[in-house]
Amino acid sequence: MNDNAPPTSVGSGSTGRIHPGTSCAARVVRVVAAVLCALGLSAVAASPARADPTAGGDLQVAQTLGDRDLTFMLRRVTGLPGPLHVDVLTHRGTAAGTLRLGAVPTGVSADRAEGSSAGTTTSRASVRLGGTPGSYGAALDIDRAGPWELVVDDGSRTARIPFVVPGQATSPPELAVFGGFVTAGVLILVTLFVAVRVRRGAWVLLPAGGVVAALAVAVTAALLSASLPPPPQPGGQVDATNDNVTDPYAVVRPVTNDYSRPPVSLELGSYPATAGERGTLRLSVTDGATGLPADDLVVHDGALMHLLVIGPTGELWHLHPIRTAPATYEVRLRLPAAGHYAVSAEFARLGGGVQQVRSATGLTVADGPEHNGPARGGSSHNGSARGGAPALPAELSPQGPGTRTIEGVPVRLSAPSPTAGEASTLTARIGDTPTLQPWLGMVGHMIVVGPLDKADATSPTRMGQAAQGAPVWAHAHSMGGDMSGHSAHDMRAAPAHDADAMGHGDAGGMEHGDADAMEDGHETGKGDGHGAGTGSMSGLMPLNGDSPADETVAAYGPDASFVYTFSRPGYYRVWIQAERDSAVLTVPYLLRVSPAGGAR
Repeated sequence: MNDNAPPTSVGSGSTGRIHPGTSCAARVVRVVAAVLCALGLSAVAASPARADPTAGGDLQVAQTLGDRDLTFMLRRVTGLPGPLHVDVLTHRGTAAGTLRLGAVPTGVSADRAEGSSAGTTTSRASVRLGGTPGSYGAALDIDRAGPWELVVDDGSRTARIPFVVPGQATSPPELAVFGGFVTAGVLILVTLFVAVRVRRGAWVLLPAGGVVAALAVAVTAALLSASLPPPPQPGGQVDATNDNVTDPYAVVRPVTNDYSRPPVSLELGSYPATAGERGTLRLSVTDGATGLPADDLVVHDGALMHLLVIGPTGELWHLHPIRTAPATYEVRLRLPAAGHYAVSAEFARLGGGVQQVRSATGLTVADGPEHNGPARGGSSHNGSARGGAPALPAELSPQGPGTRTIEGVPVRLSAPSPTAGEASTLTARIGDTPTLQPWLGMVGHMIVVGPLDKADATSPTRMGQAAQGAPVWAHAHSMGGDMSGHSAHDMRAAPAHDADAMGHGDAGGMEHGDADAMEDGHETGKGDGHGAGTGSMSGLMPLNGDSPADETVAAYGPDASFVYTFSRPGYYRVWIQAERDSAVLTVPYLLRVSPAGGAR
C-alpha cells in the first residue's frame, strides 16, 4: 500500500482535493454571517423607530345635551372594518330616555368614488339611558379610515361630534427597514447558492456585497427614524381628509412647521328666555382673520367647548355646548335671576392651541314670572320673584377658606395667605374618603375671576356685570390623583377638631358674612390655619397610555390641590369643581390676595 498516494473521493473522476474557490467561498460566507449578526445586534440595540405618532386612542367628549350632562367615550377602532364602541356616562339626576346614534363619514378625497358617501349615515344604533348613574353602551360599524361624525339625537336636538379613525400607514423609514432586511435575506440565499455551485470564489463577493449594503440601509433607516419628524397629524394639526388619514406620508411630507391658526371670535345669538324660563343659547365661532366659520375645534380637556357663565348672584355654570352644524354650537339654559350674565368659552383650535375667548356682550336676562325649581348647573334654589332680589341659599354665598357643606358633602379649602405674583397652593378636601371621580380627565377644576371690588364680589345682584369686566379669567386643574386609599395628610393625622368638623358635616371654618375671614384669606373659627394636606400629586394617568382617565373610577382624593399665581392683588371669586357620587359639586369661595411685599 502506497501511503503517499493522494486520497480518493467517492464518485468517478474526483480527485478529493479542496478547490481554492470553495475555500474562498466558505470564508466569504463566514464573513457575511458575522456581519449579519453584528448589524442585527446593532439594530436591536438601537432606538426603536417612531416615525409615526401614536394615534387612535379613546376619545372622551362631554356634552350638555338638553337637560342632560353626558360624557361620551368613543373607544378606539382596532381594525377595519370594525366596531366603534360608544359608552355614554350619565350623572346623578340624568333623566332616563333613548338616544339614537349614527356614524357619518365626512372626509373628502381626490378619488370621487371614495368620497361619494360623505354625509350619509352608514350605521345606526340606540342607547337606552337608565334612571341611575352609570355607563350605557352601543356599537356602530366603521368601514374605512378617515374623518367621521358621531350623530346623537335625543328626539328634540342633534349633536354632531367629529372624530378621526386612523389608517394603518407605513412610514418611509419602516419601508426602508423592511425592504433592506428582505433584500438581505434573499441575497444571503443567492450567496450560498453561488458559493456551492461556482468554482471561482470571486463571484461570491457580488451577492455578499449586496447583503452588506442592504443591511446597512436597513440599520441606518432604523437609527435615523427616531429623529425624523412625523407628518402633521390629520385631525390634530391639519384638516383631516380620507387621503391624508389613509397615508399621511404620501400627502404631506414630514416637516417641522408651526401649524398654528389665528384666534377665533365668539358670537352669541339672541336669548329671548326670561328669568326662570328654559331657553337655547346659540354660539358661532368664526376665524379672526377671515370672518369665515371656524369648524376646526378639537377635543380639549374632554370637550369641544367649555362654556363658563357667571350670573348676577355669583352662580357659575360650566357647560359643554353641542355642535349642531359646522362652527355652530348650542346649549339649553334656565337662568334663575334677572340681570347680566358674563360668558366665556375655552376651546382648542386645530393646530392653534388653547384659547379662552370672552364674549364682549354677555347676556342680559329680563325679569320673568315667579318660578321655583332647580337651576341648571346642579344647584337647587328659588329664583327671584318679579321685581324682587334673588334668593341665594347659604351654600352658594361667597365665603372665605374654611369648611362648608355643599349638597351634604363637607368641603374644606386651605389657601394660606395668597400673595400677588407668588405661586399659591390651594387645597380642597372634598369629603373624607378617596372617592373622587375624574371629571373631564382631571380630579378637580378651579375657575378664577378677578380682581373685583369688594362690594361687587359680595353683591347678590352685580356679580355678572363685575365679572364681565374683570381683568382675569382663569381655568386651572388639579392633575394629581391618589388611589392609595388615603391622602398624604391622612385624616388620622389631622387635628381632632378638623376631623370632627368633616366627619359630621359641620360648616365650621367661617360663618356666612364673616368679613374678617374674607379679607385675611385664611381659615378662622374651627380651622387651625394649616388646612388639609396637599395629597398625592403623582398624576392622573390614562388607562392605556393615550386615553383619558375613566370617569367611572371613584378612587381619587379626597384632596384636590391647585397651584396658581394671582397676578394682581384684590378680591377674587373662586369656584372649585369635582365629581363625587356621579355628581359634579361646585363650591364657591371668596379670596383676598395681598399685594406683593406683604402690605395689607
